[in-house]
Amino acid sequence: MFAELLDAIVSNLWRVNFWSTADILIVALFIYGVLTLFRGTSAVSVLYGIALLLLGLLIVGSLPRLTMLNWLLANTLPVLSIALVVVFQNEIRRAMERIGRVGGWLTRPLGPTGQDHLVRAVAEISRACARLSQRRQGAIIVLERETGLQEYSEAGIKIDGTVSAELLLTIFFPNSPLHDAAAIIRGDRVEAAGCVLPLSEADIGSQLGTRHRAALGISEASDAIAIVVSEETGIISIVNNGRMVRNLDESKLRKVLTLLYAPGPQGPRGLWPFRLDATAPVDSTDGR
Repeated sequence: MFAELLDAIVSNLWRVNFWSTADILIVALFIYGVLTLFRGTSAVSVLYGIALLLLGLLIVGSLPRLTMLNWLLANTLPVLSIALVVVFQNEIRRAMERIGRVGGWLTRPLGPTGQDHLVRAVAEISRACARLSQRRQGAIIVLERETGLQEYSEAGIKIDGTVSAELLLTIFFPNSPLHDAAAIIRGDRVEAAGCVLPLSEADIGSQLGTRHRAALGISEASDAIAIVVSEETGIISIVNNGRMVRNLDESKLRKVLTLLYAPGPQGPRGLWPFRLDATAPVDSTDGR
């Protein structure tokens, strides 16, 4: 059987041309993109289950004498395709948002005035996070970029104030009614506070709290940057595109935010400007 398969492959090699090669590569890239989109989420198990189910249906459907079963399968598959849209609605939405972000690369960079405002905002955010870290006060700050976060900011308390370290320290003061939820920053202004974010389904271990899971969730659902200050250890973490880098101090945080949030005309906006440190120690559970 192996020899027959090898002969079939060799006999069809002459049909391979530029367009067939491009066709194979496009399909391979599509499959890779789907797997990358689902990686690290509970949808991976569902995807494997669906793949095994389709394989079983293909094997059963190849038996010509099972007329009734083949008819049932033929009429059930269209319904299953609709069910897939419902099951994977979050992943499909995330994919559409990522595709939509391509338009952000076509926009013109900010002018000098806007750039100066963002640089000042980054400095204030970094200073506030350093103070919160020293005091062991938990916080989660979300920086909006191309993808709008209006649905989350509208559910919180509207602030609409210029970013300053003092304002952020007031929001995340332990006795403040807003300190448990997130603050959303748009440009150089605090848009809202007390905002509830979607939680990531990724496996981040039991040592990271709800703040870290919320930061991952908003970075998966949008291109926003999330900064987390641990209430237990004071460790500062930054999350972008579903990836987390931890153990940052004020100067490192300012450098990273400058490259991600307030880059110059040639800056790599939206990309990690450094190699991820996979060995960074994890901190204790936040409890929130």
